Amino acid sequence: MDKISLVGLTLGIAAILVGQVLEGGHVASLVQPTAFLIVMGGTLGAVMLQSPMRVFVDGMRMSRWVFLPPASRYDGLIAEVSNWSQIARKEGLLALESRIDGMPDPFMQRGLQLLVDGVEPDRLREVLEVEIDASETQMKLGAKIWEAAGGYAPTIGILGAVMGLIHVMENLSDPSRLGAGIAVAFVATIYGVGFANLIFLPISKKLMAHIGTITAQREMLVDGLVGIANGDNPRIIESRMRGYVV
Repeated sequence: MDKISLVGLTLGIAAILVGQVLEGGHVASLVQPTAFLIVMGGTLGAVMLQSPMRVFVDGMRMSRWVFLPPASRYDGLIAEVSNWSQIARKEGLLALESRIDGMPDPFMQRGLQLLVDGVEPDRLREVLEVEIDASETQMKLGAKIWEAAGGYAPTIGILGAVMGLIHVMENLSDPSRLGAGIAVAFVATIYGVGFANLIFLPISKKLMAHIGTITAQREMLVDGLVGIANGDNPRIIESRMRGYVV
């Protein structure tokens, strides 16, 4: 569980609600189902319209990383690759073949398979870096749907505000109906700006940070595999891999 994400979200929402109370308002006045429907439904529709199905599904699935981030395995990868290098140095590359099926990460499996197959170091790096670039691009497209939502939500909020004012203008002769229209108008704007800046844009930035970590770990793994293919000293391989750890 990423505790800082939970604390940040709670703090942001609490600050708004407490501020509303301190200003003499009521929390219930911020609860407007119509405004919520306009902003969330409109934003979701716009994001779905701009995104291919695969990208949209990837973005939704990746959102869990905000609270359940992918494991950071720098130290584990360094230890594992260092162990591989020692085995390869003593017993040869074929001795690593039995470890391929036990790898939890398909990328690690493919990298180790290429190493065992005796692929040239430069070719090994080239093949794996192409996969890294493709995977990074796909993940970033998924993260950017949240960035897009952050761009659409305020505009949809303004649209909701205009709709609320239209409702007000249509019912000027009935004062009892003016309050609801004005409430929708202002609360829709709050929802649009609030969701964009408290939820959608922060999620996008958080996902981008995790994507950067995943990419760095894969690049570190490739560096280690190339070192093994070159027959480098295990200590040199480990030292070079540690250069990726910030």
